[in-house]
Amino acid sequence: MSELRETRLEKAQILNSLGQGPYAIRFEPTHHNSILQESQYDLFNGEERNLTVAIAGRVMAKRVMGKLAFFTLADETGLIQLYIEKATLAISMSGDSLAFSHLTSLVDTGDLIGIYGTLRRTERGELSVRVKKWHMLTKSLHPLPDKWHGLADVEKRYRQRYLDLIVSPQTRETLRRRAQVVSGIRRWLDEREFLEIETPVLHVEAGGAEARPFITQHNTLDLPLYLRIATELHLKRLVVGGFERVYELGRIFRNEGVSSRHNPEFTSVEIYQAYADYTDMMDLTEQLIDTIANQVCGTSKIEYQEEIIDLTPPWRRATMHELVKEATGLDFTLFSDYETASEAITLSGIMLSKLDAQSSVGHLLNYIFENAVEHTLIQPTFVTDYPIEISPLARKHRNKSGLVERFELFIVGRETANAFSELIDPIDQRERLEAQQLRRQAGDLEANMIDEDFLQALEVGMPPTGGLGIGIDRLTMLLTNSPSIRDVIAFPLLKPESQTQTEIRSQLGTPTLDNGQSR
Repeated sequence: MSELRETRLEKAQILNSLGQGPYAIRFEPTHHNSILQESQYDLFNGEERNLTVAIAGRVMAKRVMGKLAFFTLADETGLIQLYIEKATLAISMSGDSLAFSHLTSLVDTGDLIGIYGTLRRTERGELSVRVKKWHMLTKSLHPLPDKWHGLADVEKRYRQRYLDLIVSPQTRETLRRRAQVVSGIRRWLDEREFLEIETPVLHVEAGGAEARPFITQHNTLDLPLYLRIATELHLKRLVVGGFERVYELGRIFRNEGVSSRHNPEFTSVEIYQAYADYTDMMDLTEQLIDTIANQVCGTSKIEYQEEIIDLTPPWRRATMHELVKEATGLDFTLFSDYETASEAITLSGIMLSKLDAQSSVGHLLNYIFENAVEHTLIQPTFVTDYPIEISPLARKHRNKSGLVERFELFIVGRETANAFSELIDPIDQRERLEAQQLRRQAGDLEANMIDEDFLQALEVGMPPTGGLGIGIDRLTMLLTNSPSIRDVIAFPLLKPESQTQTEIRSQLGTPTLDNGQSR
């Protein structure tokens, strides 16, 4: 037990003996700090206003100067100064001559207190609450991080997000904007008669995306299950069932690496519209994201790092073939087989990593795009017409052999959205999923599984449909000028600081599969 914590525990005991907490049941504030700051604009320097207010918050700083003290109090909305006079406090607290000393000596930075008082603006122009009464609401047993340096350790900011939120208004604003993004998307879709329907998180077969799933176990049924890697296949079942406009905004789980762009659990919105195609989804995407940007940021032109990103529709639309040719000079429409394409790539000076034996011209095209083009797409760009080999759930292109009607939206070099003219032919879909299954059996753990129930649903009949997925975390990164996905997730996944994974499994009694994955 640290000496500081011991000292604060002793103060808590004293407060308890004085009938002042240290852990109150309730307090009823009448105002938030930001409302007071805004509403008292006409209170001039040196003036007072006989308006009694009740405020509550955390003590961020304190200065005691003889019979006068100044505290800085923070609530969710911002800061305000407390003006504390010994004489005033003694009179208003029933002649308690020790009220001032109790407040200044027993209250520490980090404590939550409730205040009753009136308003005054200091000679220097600082709006203050002249304290008449105070109540201890919660005694903090740990000091706050140093106010000048805050949480300098970036990883500690993510581990102890509660401290980061206390000392960093920017972090609070980022998460507030994230909430506005989510609520704004729901409102926009609801207004256009899209219906949000929740689908299962636990799947018998993992499908709807190329990703490695997390595996879990239902004990009673003795059934291995997967945390969903997408909401796609169940939402499509709803379209088969007669819902023409559906969406789900929820958590997705993928057992993949952690980076500035990836977190094993993230949030997406998937949207399906019957009788539409991928061009309709482009229009919808432009309108939705531009609207959300204006609601959250107040403008379509937003700053990200050193760039000004213009989200005003319409956005650039270009095929993957066009962009690769533009960046490298390689025209993939001329390559009929893998060997010819790989030889041309080598002659161009581009180094290829080892691709698996089932790779095709389409896989090479996508590889070159990911390595030579993606990072250059700063302004919003719809990349269209993807190879069929990497798009097992998208409809074959109506005019171009070997391609599908698919787009991905790239902004600041990151994929932000993915959409298809959905594949509704059950025979074609089965053949593509069987090809995916072969890849899986060959060792590709991200390949799709065959979902027989989904295929049966397609055989019942699905109308022509456009489908769209948008990554909420990446969109929030863009709208909050955040360089890492961890900045926009309240509690990103981190390794435990002091325990190994083996120790954790032992403590939790977690069984292990033969491949080393947790069940």
